[in-house]
Amino acid sequence: MELWKRNLYICWFGSFCTTAGMSLVIPFLPLYIEKLGVHDTSSISRWAGIAFGATFLMAAIVSPLWGSLADKYGRKLMLLRASLGMAIVMTSIGFVQNVYQLVGLRFLMGAVSGFISAAITLVATQTPKEHSGKALGTLSTGAVSGSLLGPLVGGYLGDTIGLRHVFFVTGAFMFLSFLIVNLIQEDKKETAKTTKDSNMGLLSLKNSKAVIGVFVTTFLLQLAVMAIQPIVTLYVKQLSTHTDHLALISGFVVAATGISNILAASRLGKVSDRVGPQNVLQICLLIVAVICGLQAFVHSTWQLFLLRFLLGFAMGGLLPSINSYLKKIVPDSITGKMFGYNQTAQYFGNLAGPVIGGQIAGAKGIPYVFLTTSVLLLLNAGWVYYQRHHGQQLDGKAA
Repeated sequence: MELWKRNLYICWFGSFCTTAGMSLVIPFLPLYIEKLGVHDTSSISRWAGIAFGATFLMAAIVSPLWGSLADKYGRKLMLLRASLGMAIVMTSIGFVQNVYQLVGLRFLMGAVSGFISAAITLVATQTPKEHSGKALGTLSTGAVSGSLLGPLVGGYLGDTIGLRHVFFVTGAFMFLSFLIVNLIQEDKKETAKTTKDSNMGLLSLKNSKAVIGVFVTTFLLQLAVMAIQPIVTLYVKQLSTHTDHLALISGFVVAATGISNILAASRLGKVSDRVGPQNVLQICLLIVAVICGLQAFVHSTWQLFLLRFLLGFAMGGLLPSINSYLKKIVPDSITGKMFGYNQTAQYFGNLAGPVIGGQIAGAKGIPYVFLTTSVLLLLNAGWVYYQRHHGQQLDGKAA
């Protein structure tokens, strides 16, 4: 097996374990907080929001730092650091005695993270150019699969082995990821070659506007994806003629996007290798924008499910194309740092989406959430078109 393929499969497995572990605790986090001595419903909700958001907030802050260190000292080292660090922190959460310790460790979890951006950087820099889109598409399915299965497995384990033991199982999975990552063989010559100019900053790039445009695209995409999260169950309830199995139906509606994303990502990544990531990015953005808008006008849960399923196919081409495009327009010496910034944009989208979606739904109604995200994505597609035809030249990478 070719070395780049071997590294890709290892990074896929590590990404799967990492995202599954991060999302495993979502279904029962409020229950765990109650077990720690918080019994008022409003207080449980508040602490659950803080504990959940703490990880993403801290990860957003430190991602560029870990990306920069990956450029200097190697991506494999950052993968080992992140997987081992998260294994230790996740296991430690199983021993906490109060909610303050829980929140503190959730902050620490975000601080030691960085596995996904390091994996993307390693695959992007060590895969042959003609296969980079397909490789990045395949890698993205690992994270999506983990985020889909994590809550399902977490809910089941919480009921069968107890809440605290779930953290021990999750820590074991992340430690397994650490062991597997040791099998990666990084190209040391490539790392040494990129170390020289690794202190270069974003604003020193002559195509910095194009790079910032990539970050904005990533942020808006994640915002659109996450905006529905607080209100999906309410929307399904509005559309349903009865409330039986409401949670199950909502789960299917949410999972539909992830399933089709997994089916499409690798294939659309391969297409981007042939026609260019900008073409795939622009077309997929337009399709996602249209489908988001159509969701405002559905009259049944089946219509919503179908649109969410179709949405995943188009979204499967977005993140791989974004990553492939970003790799194309930034110097190799700061690839890790730039992917770190892009990961920061993604985390901020994760944080902002539920907040903005909930506020719009409360003020104007749920359909306006879809219409708003549709307009934002259409504007984003227009920005990509402008940058492609009238923006900065992308062949030169640095000033």
